[in-house]
Amino acid sequence: MSYAYARYRQVGVETASPVDLVVLLYRGAIRFLTEAEQAIHQHDVPQAHDRLLRAQAIIAELMGSLNLDAGEIAVNLGRLYDYMQRRLIEANVRKDARIVDEVRCLLEELLSAWEAIARGEAPVLAGAR
Repeated sequence: MSYAYARYRQVGVETASPVDLVVLLYRGAIRFLTEAEQAIHQHDVPQAHDRLLRAQAIIAELMGSLNLDAGEIAVNLGRLYDYMQRRLIEANVRKDARIVDEVRCLLEELLSAWEAIARGEAPVLAGAR
């Protein structure tokens, strides 16, 4: 990746709104899970392991950004993130692409809601970012 492009991405992240940052995190996790699925199908264990760990790190960041005192939606998101983490650990131990797909699909569903929020088409979720 060129320095100019890396700097452009860094500035984009630094100036993004909290909702836009959540969207970026979701997209990153989905991308890593897609790559993990591909690596599992290709029997590339180190690549699958790396991509699953990266997705887990993003979900941990999402968990850490929740304000659990803000309401039921934040608490439920926290529970869902915790579930995803546990499933990804299992997927990594077993190298099971079906589990990876399950978590990726959950993230894709949530991503569409966050994208609607970012576009101003839905109310902001209380307690999230």
